[in-house]
Order: sequence, then C-alpha cells, then structure tokens
Amino acid sequence: MTHRLAIYDMDRTVTFSGTYTGFLIHVSKAMAPWRLVLLPCVILLMLAYVFKLISRQRLKELNQALMIGFNVERAKLMPHVESYAAKVVANNVRAGALEQIARDRADGYRLVLATASYRLYVEPIARRLGFDAVIATDHLSQDLRYVRAKIAGENCYDTGKLRMIKAWMAAEAIDREHAQIRAYSDHVSDAPMLEFADMAFASNPHKPLARLAAAKGWPRVDWL
Repeated sequence: MTHRLAIYDMDRTVTFSGTYTGFLIHVSKAMAPWRLVLLPCVILLMLAYVFKLISRQRLKELNQALMIGFNVERAKLMPHVESYAAKVVANNVRAGALEQIARDRADGYRLVLATASYRLYVEPIARRLGFDAVIATDHLSQDLRYVRAKIAGENCYDTGKLRMIKAWMAAEAIDREHAQIRAYSDHVSDAPMLEFADMAFASNPHKPLARLAAAKGWPRVDWL
C-alpha cells in the first residue's frame, strides 16, 4: 500500500504572513488588554534571540508568558483561539495555497500541516482548511485544564520538524518506503523536510530558499 502525503508548512506558505505574534496580540486584547503595554518587552526578547542569548523555543515560552500568562484556563482561552483561527482563515490565507490543497486532496493525498506554530491554534486553522493531520509545537499541558507557557518536547522547526514528521509517520504505521510525499515551504529552515520529500516545492520562497531550490531543482510556486 502506498501512502500519499502532502505536507505543508503554514506561516508564509499557506498564509501571507506569520501567525504567532498576531495570536498573542489577539488573545491579549480579548483577555487582558493591559498586557499590550508589555509589547516592547517582546521586541527586546526577539533581539535577545537574534543575538543568540536565548533559544527560539525559550523565546516563544517567554513571549507567551508575557502576553497571555504563565497558566491560562483552557475553557476561557479557547473561544479566543477559535475566533483567531477564523480571522486567519478569512484574511490571511493564500488563494493559491487553497487551490493546491484542493488538488492534492483530489489526487488522493492525505493533507498534513507541519508547523512551528502552536498546536493550540493551528488545529482550529487546519480544521477549517480541511487538513487531515497536524504536526506542530505542543504545550506541556496540551491536554490539561490549564495552558502553560512551556513547550513539550521540541519546537517543530528545522531538523526538529523532520524528526516530528518521522515520529508521526511511525505512529501512523507509515513506512517511508511505501510513502509518496509532496512538501511545500517558503523558508530554508524547512530544507530537511523538503529533502525528505519525493516532490519538494519552494512556495513563495524567501531568497535563501529560492537559491537552494534552484540548486536542487525544486520547482518554485508563487501563490497569490
């Protein structure tokens, strides 16, 4: 049996722009508007990451703690997560990506959204877009009453994303030798995932990925 998988990155591949900062601001406005005064601290943390003073994973944890809180009751948070997902799908999704998703579905591919963004809000977005599975960054308390500003395992990014894709495939009993994989991304950090695929597509790529795609012979697609 051949398993057909179409694996999509999310931010700036399926969407026009990143979703993480928008998520923090959306939830802050809805639950604790006073936290918006902490936005300059978020910028400082981003600078700390640029200068390699903190890891990307720690950056995300600290930003969430600042803008949403260390522990947030899931029941109070989820209505705002759902409203943010609806906002993303309504205003921040590329029509070309939707067309490709529809073609992959028609070709019999299982649709997988693999992203460094948090599963917490990726799953509602994926559900609205018709994806079959989500591979994403998890919170430590993913299935508990409170959402903690702490990542479980690793950030779903770069080689970590590929490890998580392989782990998901193993859990689904999908043997790589019996899988036909298409992969789409805009960013060179997804080179490991693209290398892993049978068919790799540089989707609205930034310059480093465009150069790599040209060298590798990966097709470039520019979705509006």
